[in-house]
Amino acid sequence: MGHVNLPASKRNGRQWRLLDIVSAAFFGLVLLFFLLVFTRLGDSLAASGRQTLLLSNADPGQRQRIMELVEAGQKQAIEACPAEAVDHMPCEDPRRNSQLSREMNYYRERHCPLPYETPLCLIPPPDGYKIPVQWPESLHKIWHSNMPHNKIADRKGHQGWMKQEGPHFIFPGGGTMFPDGAVQYIEKLGQYIPTKGGILRTALDMGCGVASFGGYMLAEDILTVSFAPRDSHKAQIQFALERGVPAFVAMLGTRKLPFPAFSFDLVHCSRCLIPFTAYNATYFIEVDRLLRPGGFLVISGPPVQWPKQDKEWADLQSVARALCYELIAVDGNTVIWKKPVGDSCLPNQNEFGLELCNESDDPNRAWYVKLNRCVSRTSSAKDEFAVGTIPKWPDRLAKAPPRAGVVKNGLDVFNADSRRWERRVAYYKKSLKLKLGTPAVRNVMDMNAFFGGFAAAIKSDPVWVMNVVPSHKPSTLAAIYDRGLIGVYHDWCEPFSTYPRSYDFIHVSGIESLVNYPGSDKSRCNLVDLMVEMDRFLRPEGTVVIRDNPEAIERVSRIARAIRWTATVHEKEPGSQGREKILVATKNFWKLP
Repeated sequence: MGHVNLPASKRNGRQWRLLDIVSAAFFGLVLLFFLLVFTRLGDSLAASGRQTLLLSNADPGQRQRIMELVEAGQKQAIEACPAEAVDHMPCEDPRRNSQLSREMNYYRERHCPLPYETPLCLIPPPDGYKIPVQWPESLHKIWHSNMPHNKIADRKGHQGWMKQEGPHFIFPGGGTMFPDGAVQYIEKLGQYIPTKGGILRTALDMGCGVASFGGYMLAEDILTVSFAPRDSHKAQIQFALERGVPAFVAMLGTRKLPFPAFSFDLVHCSRCLIPFTAYNATYFIEVDRLLRPGGFLVISGPPVQWPKQDKEWADLQSVARALCYELIAVDGNTVIWKKPVGDSCLPNQNEFGLELCNESDDPNRAWYVKLNRCVSRTSSAKDEFAVGTIPKWPDRLAKAPPRAGVVKNGLDVFNADSRRWERRVAYYKKSLKLKLGTPAVRNVMDMNAFFGGFAAAIKSDPVWVMNVVPSHKPSTLAAIYDRGLIGVYHDWCEPFSTYPRSYDFIHVSGIESLVNYPGSDKSRCNLVDLMVEMDRFLRPEGTVVIRDNPEAIERVSRIARAIRWTATVHEKEPGSQGREKILVATKNFWKLP
């Protein structure tokens, strides 16, 4: 076929139209690239795709049928989640939550999907995952392949946070406000506050980074709860837990933190950037609720004597004065205050309108409770749990605290509970040959802690224990803190605020009570969901110990097989009352094909 000869003008017009189309397509692709990478549109689309992937097996009807088959022992194994889900946290998904309000950082708080929206699958380990480096070596180095997230190392390496060396991440012990190391920083604080001698035991580190402060406070026998949100750094709490340092994901936003009142002997902020005086000092009021009478508040970094933040620094001092905090020192960009032990000096004239809460206010209520706009009252027993009055560590561990009275005959129940757990833990170690006390176990969780008797019984082991008090049970968490232990409130019908593969050892006494209504056999949520969640934050080759009645243990055994645990059932220890059996399970180290 011959060529058609077009006039030159038409030929040029066609060429220009083709060039226009190519150019427009090119610039359109460039624009789309910038939208996806640098705007929330990219996050939204990525979140949509990720949610589609994770929800692909979450059809409510199919999901319910699978759970029924698992409970009946008729389904061999629950499927693995896709590889993209290796770090999935159902309640702290930054892309999902990015669509929520920014006001008071609401979007960075817990926002859990409904059960039927949660995929019924097992979170796989990342490619190249290895059994974690053991404590105490893990404080200084971890496997890079276990969490290959380089953003913090790239951005904060010059400040001593962490750096990559060969197959490891190395942690020199620094931080933004202590680039020369946490040890020197803690020594400086020791000039002003009693970091030695057992006077201080429980601490809260807000916006903790990779938790080097908390890690090195352990040398002083001070047990620090470190928290930070899941944010642009992505993995700071994940790094802390991999190092063997107590930590969990949280955000000081619109709700109270999940701790009882007057829990911490020391509250610490090193460049945490919390606007303490915003919203009529609401965040300072929350810190005051958590700080024990006579306790110390340390703030390093902005706005303390910080350039161009004179007003913020003046406001911070004004709030502290309004609450009658004693100024201990201002050392460079670090300020240290001491909370008064006596009655609050409120009401007084102050520019923030600070007032005491009503006497009906319960300052210990903190599970999905909005932040107070009033200052919590200390109880009539405040002198008994104030810093300097409460027994020193370790004596306080065994002494029944006044706040054990939250349950009937609390002091007697406390002492009986302590004796019971001493006997049980001895049986665990001697007869069941559990790994407690060995280098294989560092991060421990007690999912139904009551008075913390299990944690107290393993006090000589090189471990720390996250004592969880279910939110629908008596509020015994305050007594746990008075003992010098740590923990949080939680409802086990929701996922826990931690990363996958966080804990070496999980203990739970009375697992059915976590999913049932109080005093009833009726379920609030499903046991299969709970055990899949336990599997999410249990490390490969980690151990689970579950105590309950024989019928419950039989249910648990069937579910354990479906989630790839190897389980054995044992009789309870001699001398124990009640109908109990003990299931001991190990999470198998499986990988995606």
